[in-house]
Amino acid sequence: MTSTPTTAADLDARRRELPDAERAPDSGRIRARFEAVRREGRGGLITFTMAGDPDPETGAEILAGLPGAGADLIELGMPFSDPMADGPAIQEAGQRALRAGMTLAKTLEQVRRFRAHDGETPLVLMGYFNPIYSYGPQRFLDDARAAGVDGLIVVDLPPETDDELCIPALKTGVSFIRMATPTTNDARLPAVLTNSGGFLYYVSIAGITGTRAADDADIAAAVDRLRAHTALPIAVGFGITTPDQAASVAARADAAVVGSALVKTVEANLDGQGRAAPGCAAALLAFVRELAAGVRGAPAGGTG
Repeated sequence: MTSTPTTAADLDARRRELPDAERAPDSGRIRARFEAVRREGRGGLITFTMAGDPDPETGAEILAGLPGAGADLIELGMPFSDPMADGPAIQEAGQRALRAGMTLAKTLEQVRRFRAHDGETPLVLMGYFNPIYSYGPQRFLDDARAAGVDGLIVVDLPPETDDELCIPALKTGVSFIRMATPTTNDARLPAVLTNSGGFLYYVSIAGITGTRAADDADIAAAVDRLRAHTALPIAVGFGITTPDQAASVAARADAAVVGSALVKTVEANLDGQGRAAPGCAAALLAFVRELAAGVRGAPAGGTG
């Protein structure tokens, strides 16, 4: 028995834009934070750390300290055993968290504890669909919204699968944040932007995380092109490892995203048994302060 090849028309037919009337109100925190950053005349800093890395206690300490260290928006990784788009540093961060007993339910509990003390900093969960599918998509969305999650980045769900999670998320009041890459052309962008919310995450290199940085001119050209297609804030990530690089990106986009460099800081502050050494969380938060100082010293690159 042979299968019929999927055509571009078939894929287009699978996509549908959810009408505003069917969307639940989101928390408003992502929008408010980008507006506040623009009023300050600067770009934002988005940090990525893995939930429960290197252990739930240290991970919770890091999460609680990120806003005070200068993170404008937090991406919190959902540990998964087979992260196909992540480089070695983030892969190992997820493995450390899993070995320490971290689960999706415990990740949501960390968000709940975070929200008990911080009702303003936007928090986005980032990861893969498999753990969400195992948890139960609607149950996950209900629990995420109740915990205080503002948005989701699920890297292995393309727009053609919106019925799986994206549309239920919008109906629950959780923003669904898309990624664009250097290979996302103008013909593909409308599909990427359909049902997209919060901000657009531009992956500045083709490949896995934490391997190399994009050229400033290439980033500027890409941001200009994306702005012609969307009014969403544009955050740029992959390959940003220093305060100077973060500042350079923030001068061209609405925010710079730093992830691999942060999880490498955790890795550098483990003892000989792979456990958090004294000062592990403090070292990471000190690095975030350096990144934030760089971003805050750069001219605004946002849409205003």
